[in-house]
Amino acid sequence: MSNKHIGLFFGSFNPIHVGHLIIANHLIENTELEELWMVVSPHNPFKEKASLLADNHRLTLVRIATEENSLIQASNIEFDLPKPSYTVQTLAYLKEKHPEYKFSLIMGEDNLRGLHKWKNVGEIIHNHSIYVYPRVRTIQEEGKELSAKPHEDLNGADFHFIDGPMLTISASHIRNSIKNGKSVKYLLTPEVEKYVEEMHFYR
Repeated sequence: MSNKHIGLFFGSFNPIHVGHLIIANHLIENTELEELWMVVSPHNPFKEKASLLADNHRLTLVRIATEENSLIQASNIEFDLPKPSYTVQTLAYLKEKHPEYKFSLIMGEDNLRGLHKWKNVGEIIHNHSIYVYPRVRTIQEEGKELSAKPHEDLNGADFHFIDGPMLTISASHIRNSIKNGKSVKYLLTPEVEKYVEEMHFYR
């Protein structure tokens, strides 16, 4: 049996861009993670979001972006799970399906302030490490400067703060640029850019 250490990078990837890939590669190269799965979050059927590509289109883009790196994989694991998707349920399903693997979560520093509100977060932090990449060091809210640090309810969690590149590339900026006929060269890999253009996504 293998105890391969897998990092789970959840996201809508709408679309996947070079920022996602730089972070993924940095984690593989500079942490104990042996493999990274980019888990494409399915469209919540209870929410309307016209700008969100269909699940399979976003999965295809992730596959195209990562096909040359065997250590980074696209995952559709949440597509067949109950909606809305809860991370704790996804983790339980993965552990049952792959008991030989160790799974850790990957998230941006800006998401930490809301982590304590996640469903059954105690179960998550008890069973899984969390790798945090720099996204937003401080957040301005109502005139106050708030540090992006773990909530006190998360004491005891196994956090690994990664000293890596801080990237502010925005998928919404990419979508808006495409919609307005502007170039997104260098923000997407050439293969993803070509596919997005051929399929007329985000027009």
